[in-house]
Amino acid sequence: MPWQPRPLGRTRPRPAPEVAATPGTIAEHRASGVSGEVVRLEAGAVVLRDWRGRERAFPLRPGAFLVEGQPVTLVAPARAGAPTDRAAARGTWTPSGARAAPNQAAKVARPHRIFVEGTHDAELLEKVWGAELREAAIVVEPLGGADDLDAAVAAFGPAPDRRLGVLLDHLVPGTKEQRLAERVRQPHVLVTGHPFVDVWQGVRPAVAGLRTWPEVPRGQDWKTGICAALGEPEPARLWRRLLGSVRSYADLERDLVGAVERLLDFLVAADEE
Repeated sequence: MPWQPRPLGRTRPRPAPEVAATPGTIAEHRASGVSGEVVRLEAGAVVLRDWRGRERAFPLRPGAFLVEGQPVTLVAPARAGAPTDRAAARGTWTPSGARAAPNQAAKVARPHRIFVEGTHDAELLEKVWGAELREAAIVVEPLGGADDLDAAVAAFGPAPDRRLGVLLDHLVPGTKEQRLAERVRQPHVLVTGHPFVDVWQGVRPAVAGLRTWPEVPRGQDWKTGICAALGEPEPARLWRRLLGSVRSYADLERDLVGAVERLLDFLVAADEE
């Protein structure tokens, strides 16, 4: 029977302890790796200020933070007679965990770009970070593979007011991708990546109702192997189901989330310097 997203078994992890989100507390957002001091709470989220003075809001989800290296659930300090206005908090956050901006007129794209290897990478970024990309007016372009990255970067022509971010699969020591990243390294280009063979692996296996992704024999195309293991012969159909099951950054592996967040910071910072 073709694969369908399904819940895991009934076993549940022990809930993370609750810690009061008092101003000055140093916390790290586990999914993105962003850390800083607690500044304030607003609309069901905690605002962290990093070492550069930038503020970022993250929803108060269970076990979403680290304090002193331990997973915790940040909660509002107890305030007698202060009801939680959950209705006011709904619909105020994007799938990437950022505050949703008010509806605005369409913007002209900035000269900055993000290159990704393929259409699946681009679709996943749109699903989770689409609102932020549109707010920043940054376009994501699939390359159709990384083999011609040198030529693509040269054709783009990076400059101080024309930065380029590149997201690569399987960016680990000793790989072809690492060598490509080294060749295009320059001040106005940032290459980040994740350790997964394919961006599909950047989706947490629990989204597919799995404890781990199936092992694919060395030398076999990863997507083909996954489709065979899950009983779905059509990679395009399996991807549509997998992408449709992703709701937010919490459904993605931390390495992938952190890589995309670093690219966004790099490109947005160009217009702040």
